[in-house]
Amino acid sequence: MSAAGGTADFFYRESQRLGYVARSALKLIQMQKQHRLITPGAAVLDLGCAPGAWLQVACQNLGPLEKGGVVVGVDVKKVKVPSAHCDSRVRTVCADVMTLMKQQARAMSPQERGFSVILSDMCPRISGITTKDEAISCELGMRALSLAIGKIKLKESDYSNTIEKYLSSTDPDPDEDGVLRRGGNLVLKFLENEDVSGFGKFCKVKFKKVSLLRPKATRPSSREIYMICEGLR
Repeated sequence: MSAAGGTADFFYRESQRLGYVARSALKLIQMQKQHRLITPGAAVLDLGCAPGAWLQVACQNLGPLEKGGVVVGVDVKKVKVPSAHCDSRVRTVCADVMTLMKQQARAMSPQERGFSVILSDMCPRISGITTKDEAISCELGMRALSLAIGKIKLKESDYSNTIEKYLSSTDPDPDEDGVLRRGGNLVLKFLENEDVSGFGKFCKVKFKKVSLLRPKATRPSSREIYMICEGLR
């Protein structure tokens, strides 16, 4: 077995040992350790939640039941809430994020006040056509970003060309207000490509801190990278 394969196998075995439904749980655990994105009592929206590993990790970080909080998972597939690491604060909704309106997402939050954390682990089905996969990855990222911060208005800048390229993926949605609360955190997943830096520059205007992370549990062959945006202005 190659070292790369052995590493991948280690993370798979470790996730199974700890009771998670997928190795992706270990990616969010690393993000949480480094950035403390989810605090006790948080309201978390998990976009592209199948098979449910991030639901498990998010719930674990809500603290005890009396702290409150909620985790809502959305996926185009019907997802059963995992029995391990989840409690009554976790639920799932079967919906296509690409057609999900901001008002619909807001209605899923406590008192319709929005979410304090939005996580997107959405990724295209890899076709093998690099440019196509990259473009769909950016469209998914843009959709999650617009749900979080609201209608995206472009000003002339060094990132405007990148953002303009994917603006059509935010239509149609007349609601100008995003569903991420002020001070909230957002995680976006991309396949590495030249447009990721443009997204990063745009997000730095909207958030207090923006960083990129390739988690240790990522498969060696994968080009995925996560943009971690902290503290919505």
